[in-house]
Amino acid sequence: MRNIPTRNRERRNKVSGHAHVGVMVAMIVYTVQQEMKLRNSRTRMLENSAQIKQKEEAIAEVKKKIGELKSTLTTVNTKINELKTEKAGVDKLTGEFDKSLQTCNSEKKLGIAEAITKLKEAKRKVEKDIQGLKQQILDRDKAICAFVDTTKEEARKLCAISEALK
Repeated sequence: MRNIPTRNRERRNKVSGHAHVGVMVAMIVYTVQQEMKLRNSRTRMLENSAQIKQKEEAIAEVKKKIGELKSTLTTVNTKINELKTEKAGVDKLTGEFDKSLQTCNSEKKLGIAEAITKLKEAKRKVEKDIQGLKQQILDRDKAICAFVDTTKEEARKLCAISEALK
């Protein structure tokens, strides 16, 4: 009878050994699955890292371009301010020039008007002087004619005495 329990023990050991093999197979399958998941996760992580690196490089490039544009914008704004200042100066000088030109033209018109007035006055004075001189000549001629010998032809011409009065 001792044989029977040994058989049972052998059977139990066999079943127990198969159970251990089954558990080990299950553990190996589980480990392989976990290894595959880990490998897939690493692959995705590397892909994501590469994408992040590309995006970071693109962001750095955009930041660089933004910096260049800001610098250019600052330069342009400075130039605009300089031009505005220059334009204000030119506008001021233009205004002063226009004012000076108007003053000059007014003075010129006034000077011309004064000169014309002086010329007219001088002309009137000259005409008056001419009239005075003509009158003096006439008066002198009359005085001469009063004392001249009217029998002489030259005296008659000078005094405008006709031949009939001789």
